Amino acid sequence: MNLDQRFPGLDDLRAKARARLPRFVWEYLDSATGREATQARNRRCLDRIGLMPAILGGPQEVNLSTTLFGTRLPRPFGIAPVGMSGLIWPDAEGHLARHAAATQIPYGLSTVASQSPEDLAPHLGEQGWFQMYPPKDEGIRKDMLARARAAGFKVLVLTVDVPVASRRERQVRSGLTQPPRLTPRLLAQVAMRPTWALGMARQHRGDGGMPHMRTLDKYIEGAASALSSTAHIGYLLRTAPDWDYLQWLRDHWEGPLVVKGVLDARDAPRLEAAGVDAIWISNHAGRQFDAAPAPIEVLEEMRAATGLPLILDSGIEGGLDILRAMALGADFVMLGRAWHYALAALGAAGPAHLHDILSKDLSANMGQLGIGTLAELRDLKRLHLD
Repeated sequence: MNLDQRFPGLDDLRAKARARLPRFVWEYLDSATGREATQARNRRCLDRIGLMPAILGGPQEVNLSTTLFGTRLPRPFGIAPVGMSGLIWPDAEGHLARHAAATQIPYGLSTVASQSPEDLAPHLGEQGWFQMYPPKDEGIRKDMLARARAAGFKVLVLTVDVPVASRRERQVRSGLTQPPRLTPRLLAQVAMRPTWALGMARQHRGDGGMPHMRTLDKYIEGAASALSSTAHIGYLLRTAPDWDYLQWLRDHWEGPLVVKGVLDARDAPRLEAAGVDAIWISNHAGRQFDAAPAPIEVLEEMRAATGLPLILDSGIEGGLDILRAMALGADFVMLGRAWHYALAALGAAGPAHLHDILSKDLSANMGQLGIGTLAELRDLKRLHLD
């Protein structure tokens, strides 16, 4: 099968993924919150950013590498953490971690993923990032950090834009609950997607054929709750962090510390003063708050407010979007949904194919811009299109 001909872009992978996933899994992956206005805003605002193409520049030799935290990385993109990643495709975390290790790009594991730091340790490369939903209990917090460090994770990411569970109405309508339970309604959906069903049955033989949040197992044994259908068991443990919480993490984590979910440039100087190593501009891909600005809208103001590295996600769909973000001041870009579309569409072959799509798209568009390195993006003429 010639993947380049059958799946030349992310839209092709997304369509194939939808056809291979049970409806409740698709809605979990693809949905946002509220009327999904923020999800649409992410795309609309990216499309408004124009870059002036160049002419008569002669042949260009393109270099896609960049530097983050003092390390040279071969690509300006990585794999963002996604909660319950393993619900989307069997062994999703393993597939993505192995691809990241092989290609030397960052891989982010969520606290509420379906595999634990220990599960991923044999597959983790040098760019493992552990994303923390903040536990309230200090003992759990210390233990979780120790586990991440022992497994080989080098970067800690504190997510600050999930103080409460969002509603995600499409997810509710699909019948999905947390933790996932195979009700008759969901079983009917599963029966229509045998490849997904057989893979899940093999991957989760001892768990009733469905994944759960393995990192939290040792902390929640015997716990029960009356959580909403979109809240998960992690909410039993977590707290809404404050500045003192951030300082505690800074004092207890020796490597790079990233704060994810920042949209207000006025917070940047205080984050810098707190010893944060990078700011991750994100609106959680529209999944948390439906009145949030698009990250690309606030990027230039954030860049003016701090000299810290800026990471950006939410709505990124290709190499041109990555270039748009970097031209406006981002140092690195992360994608979450896109990698899972690729996995659901093509299984184990998906991550490498998406990596290839993004790399070729970056190279083609850099050729149009007449640049050979990503550093040259800052000097380009930027346009705000209608």
